[in-house]
Amino acid sequence: MTARLASIQRHPLKSHGRETLAEVRLAPGRALPWDRHWAVAHEAARLTEGAWAPCQNFSRGAKAARLMAITASLDEAARRITLSHPDQAAITFAPDDPGDAARFIDWVRPLCPPERAQPARIFSAPDIAMTDTDYQSVSLLSLASNADLSARMSQDLSPLRWRGNLWIEGTDPWAERGWIGRELRIGDTLLRVEENIVRCLATTANPATGERDADTLGALKSLHGAAEFGVYVRVIEGGTIRTGDPVEVLP
Repeated sequence: MTARLASIQRHPLKSHGRETLAEVRLAPGRALPWDRHWAVAHEAARLTEGAWAPCQNFSRGAKAARLMAITASLDEAARRITLSHPDQAAITFAPDDPGDAARFIDWVRPLCPPERAQPARIFSAPDIAMTDTDYQSVSLLSLASNADLSARMSQDLSPLRWRGNLWIEGTDPWAERGWIGRELRIGDTLLRVEENIVRCLATTANPATGERDADTLGALKSLHGAAEFGVYVRVIEGGTIRTGDPVEVLP
């Protein structure tokens, strides 16, 4: 089977929901458009306005497992997000509007453990995604690797657990771990594989329920010696990618 792009996922509000795309246009040196465009700063955050900030400044699934069950839908033209959660009524809001942002904070607070730093405000920086890397990255993951880990754990792991951007199929399990430093072609784009993704407690939570139910970190450490799943890539040449596009690993 030829390797191909199986799914495109984005997360407009970091750690607060995901949505599926049929296609997207990537730009050199940029993250997936609108992915992690906004993030939820907690009350202990140390931020520089207009700049990228590391993940420990934000509310996220590693600290608040119930956030993992949020789904999202972004209206790009209106810059409005609709979020849904099995334990909450859906909410539609404009993250850049202070009143709407405050309404969102009230909505999400019950999903956050009271002993943790509480969500305080929505944070963003012009043209900078709040990726987990200090460079603008896109994450690439393998369905074969997910299936292999599921089999090893005797547990069905939803791919949504990993919060990835680009899912590929048709490769051997864990083949992507051997691509560090190599380039890929997907659609019109050229991507360079930079590093493995180190995983956190967010992946132990079920994305359908927001409950921790799988020792993903222990299983990965037993398999690889490190809690790594998927790789980060940089966009070298931009273009449009679509689900079903072939994935070519260059020599």
